Amino acid sequence: MNHQHGSVEVITGSMFCGKTDEMIRRLRRAIIARKKVQVFKHAFDNRYDEVKVVSHAGTSLDAIPVSNTAEIRAKLESDTTVIGIDEAQFLDDDIIPFVNELTQRNIRVIIGGLDTDFRAEPFGPMPHLIAQAEQVDKLQAICMVCGEPASRTQRLVNGKPANYNDPVVIVGAAELYEARCRKCHDVPRD
Repeated sequence: MNHQHGSVEVITGSMFCGKTDEMIRRLRRAIIARKKVQVFKHAFDNRYDEVKVVSHAGTSLDAIPVSNTAEIRAKLESDTTVIGIDEAQFLDDDIIPFVNELTQRNIRVIIGGLDTDFRAEPFGPMPHLIAQAEQVDKLQAICMVCGEPASRTQRLVNGKPANYNDPVVIVGAAELYEARCRKCHDVPRD
C-alpha cells in the first residue's frame, strides 16, 4: 500500500529564474512514478500557450487553465495524487485554505509563482503559501544589468523602469520584464 502524506512545495523567485522548468521537472518525475498528476495554470497567463504550462526556455506540460481557486476545485479529479499550480501569485486567497485541504487528502501540491511583484513587494497569496510549505526553493536569475545573481523582477516601460504607481499586473515576458539584482532594481516614485 502506498503511504503518501500530503505536502506543499513552493518554487519561487524572480522572472527568468527557472521556476516553471523546475516545476515541470518535478511533475514529470511524478508522472514517471505513475502518480496521477493534474496541472493548473492561471488563465491570465497565455503568453506561450492556452492549455500548456510553458517555461521561458520552452519546456512545456499540458495544463488546465483556471481563473480562480473554485475552478481548480471543480476540475480536480478524485484520483489525483499530485497537483501542479503555475503562476499562483495571480490566484485569489482561497488558494491558501484549499492547498491545506489538499494536503489533508494526502495530495502533493507543487506551486510555482513570483514571491514579489515588480515593486519587490509580496505578491498575492504567495507569502502565505511559502509560510505553509514543507519545502521552499527560491531560485535566482542573472541580473541583466551587472551579471550578478538576481532576485528581483524589473518592469520596463519604453526601456525604462516602471513607476511604483503603475499597475501591478501586466502579463509579458522579455519585452516588459527583466531580472535584476537588488542594487540594479529601480522603481521610481513620482
